[in-house]
Amino acid sequence: MAEGVTSEQLASGHRVVALVVEPAAYRLVAAWAAAAGHELALVLTSPGPARSTYLGHREIVAMAPRGQDILLTTRLRRVAPMLTALAPDLLVSYTFPFRIPPEVLAIPRCGAVNLHPSPLPRYRGPNPARMLYAGETTLGATLHRTEAGFDTGPILSKHEHPTPLDASREKVLAVWSDAIIAALTEGTAAALAGEPGVPQEHEHASYAAPFTEEEQWLDWRLPREVLQQQATALNLVMPQALARIEGQTVGVLEVRPLAEPCDLPPGTVMQRSPDGVVIAVGDGLVEAVLVSMGQA
Repeated sequence: MAEGVTSEQLASGHRVVALVVEPAAYRLVAAWAAAAGHELALVLTSPGPARSTYLGHREIVAMAPRGQDILLTTRLRRVAPMLTALAPDLLVSYTFPFRIPPEVLAIPRCGAVNLHPSPLPRYRGPNPARMLYAGETTLGATLHRTEAGFDTGPILSKHEHPTPLDASREKVLAVWSDAIIAALTEGTAAALAGEPGVPQEHEHASYAAPFTEEEQWLDWRLPREVLQQQATALNLVMPQALARIEGQTVGVLEVRPLAEPCDLPPGTVMQRSPDGVVIAVGDGLVEAVLVSMGQA
């Protein structure tokens, strides 16, 4: 327990500042705060760089309940006096892509934490979906103390769950969400109790870089389950998966493994439907849900 913090204070609600740019991240943090009885004193979000076309901040503003204070900014140092006046107990960041200045990190009474959807120190960085793309057998999430380096602070909570055999987007997100919520709930309780966290083993760290243009292309010679995992990983945030079918470039929204055997060359189209094809792959057949490049 932190020095000067009573058990009564720990049991009561706390003032939380959330730093988020993804609407789904805002919903999760807001739901956690409400369930735990904490006050979401401020939601800090950002429209991003001047040339950014992402509009997640507008969705956050639109979905927030009346009376929720929201601040849009690209310059965190300028908001330090405002945050100091709010006297927050905890700062929680999730999907916030910018470095948080030391003077901001020092404001909350119980510190600042970051929720990262990977089992740190593995897959630090902006693209945790790479974990699924690489065929990892587990999906995970970590809540850690925020430090100057991205995703490097001491771990307060880490949860991992088996990657579902059917790696559809819905099932992957369900498993991943369970790990994320568990890490957030357990880790914030530890932070509010004053626990410092366990230092990361930096020698075991790996970096989750954005997918390259080459990685966006599916190779029909691969096994069914691998193709499904790669397609789901590529499309987890926005549609990115591409493929060649009979000489045409197509966007692939989803890959569904089929049980029927097939000994035809990979890439052979077996059947067409209004939204996709049944196609031969390295170890059988899959149904690929497609989108024309004009619709992607």
